[in-house]
Amino acid sequence: HCVILNHPGEISNGYCPVVDCHTAHVACTFTVKEKKDRRTGEVLETNPKCVKTGDACTVEMKPTKGFCVEKFEEFPPLGRFAVRDMKQTVAVGIITSVVRKEVEVDEADDW
Repeated sequence: HCVILNHPGEISNGYCPVVDCHTAHVACTFTVKEKKDRRTGEVLETNPKCVKTGDACTVEMKPTKGFCVEKFEEFPPLGRFAVRDMKQTVAVGIITSVVRKEVEVDEADDW
């Protein structure tokens, strides 16, 4: 769930800014799922074409590399994020769900 604070244009599917979560900075690809009312959280539109400054929305973020995050309800410090683009904060939000990817570890990588 995120709120667009300051973006000069529109954010649509495929947008790939840097997401800051705790001390990690990773580029993530956005897919906008729902546009919501900022105050009530009521869903206004499903699969919107784009969102603009002032809008609240639910997005799916796919990181380009490994990214350590948690749900906000389980561990708040790893559940908050800021979206940065053009050397400014574009959006902020909280993580509502996490899809984990299993990674195989080689013996050489095992300490």
